[in-house]
Amino acid sequence: MTSKLDQLTSWLKERKITEVECLISDLTGIARGKISPTNKFLDEKGMRLPESVLLQTVTGDYVEDDIYYELLDEADIDMFCRPDENAVFLVPWAIEPTAMVIHDTFDKQGNPIELSPRNILKNVLKLYAAKGWKPIVAPEMEFYLTKRNSDPDFPLEAPMGRSGRPEVGRQSFSIDAANEFDPLFEDVYDWCELQELDLDTLIHEDGPAQMEINFRHGDALHLADQITVFKRTMREAALKHDVAATFMAKPITDQPGSAMHIHQSVVDVETGRNLFSNEDGSMSELFMHHIGGLQKYIPELLPLFAPNVNSFRRFLPDTSAPVNVEWGEENRTVGLRVPEAGPQNRRVENRLAGADANPYLVLAASLLCGYIGMLEGIQPSAPVKGRGYERRNLALPVTIESALERMEACKDAEKYLGEKFVRGYVAVKRAEHENYKRVISSWEREFLLLSV
Repeated sequence: MTSKLDQLTSWLKERKITEVECLISDLTGIARGKISPTNKFLDEKGMRLPESVLLQTVTGDYVEDDIYYELLDEADIDMFCRPDENAVFLVPWAIEPTAMVIHDTFDKQGNPIELSPRNILKNVLKLYAAKGWKPIVAPEMEFYLTKRNSDPDFPLEAPMGRSGRPEVGRQSFSIDAANEFDPLFEDVYDWCELQELDLDTLIHEDGPAQMEINFRHGDALHLADQITVFKRTMREAALKHDVAATFMAKPITDQPGSAMHIHQSVVDVETGRNLFSNEDGSMSELFMHHIGGLQKYIPELLPLFAPNVNSFRRFLPDTSAPVNVEWGEENRTVGLRVPEAGPQNRRVENRLAGADANPYLVLAASLLCGYIGMLEGIQPSAPVKGRGYERRNLALPVTIESALERMEACKDAEKYLGEKFVRGYVAVKRAEHENYKRVISSWEREFLLLSV
């Protein structure tokens, strides 16, 4: 019988792979790991990394020593990273035949590392599996193309398209505006096809050179892997064409933010039936409870949906992003939209997550909120008819500080995600925010320099 490692070995040899990028996701979503010759990769059957990389901030710093040594071994020991044979992808932009292999992380005793984002998502999926349920998700990723920018003090600008002119104004769903970047997206689709990513449609969004890529619905873990790979692929394709791709939640002042919309449903594993619909096609109680769980717990776990100080700029008034956890049918002005669909395709679209969220953690959080609702029978509010932007009854925390305090105090977060993870994640995000507060902004120089 062929082992999983034998399958991986055959895959690499059939494609004459000479280098393997061995990677894991840190809390921010940055790919960290090692690049190894294929022979060495197969001999070692994995890699070791310092467990401290999971408490590293987006700036490369670490959390304060007292928290660091409470959560990690004082000897700064390694964790053991094993390749997942179902998470192997080509690296089409590499000069030499190269593959990237996503790894799972374990301690010396073989226990999954509690701080690992991929393990967090796997744990949430186990909760569903124990009930005989399987979540189905379909993410939508928004992002901007911009001019290359080497000076962070300068605002980002729209890049030149094929016409030689930068885009101006709102070009929502414009085919011609999307075609301005045809050569770039031809590479993206070619590369993603080689990587076997389940891409669906390309859409031009509201902002100048703002795009959206939709993924086909499927398994949450596999799609989180795909988003991780896609973000790297999109950035590489942009660099090849002398532009930049950014997944910041709010990269450009007075322009729409970028979201990660998550369509989610739950099916019965044995029958394949969508549990969100009754046999007569109507909305089921489990569907109502799933929405109720999203409404109750998204505000408690908001830092997993909006992980950076920039994320909260997307929630400012008049930014075209929903700012509450209201729900409604075919209503894009609320945080939880129920698209019109047949009974087997009934789902809820979570529109609150930013494109900057870690894909493993945001899918875990969104599915966990719905799971708790189904488990506890949480009833949702009445659906919103008409415009929902200004509704404040189910509002979100408005700053990263208040959101972190709320997550830290949430007992259910500790219960389902683990105390170690919650403490570590909050500590990393606080360390990042402290770093941010030390930077003097252009607003302060413009309005305070000669006025106060």
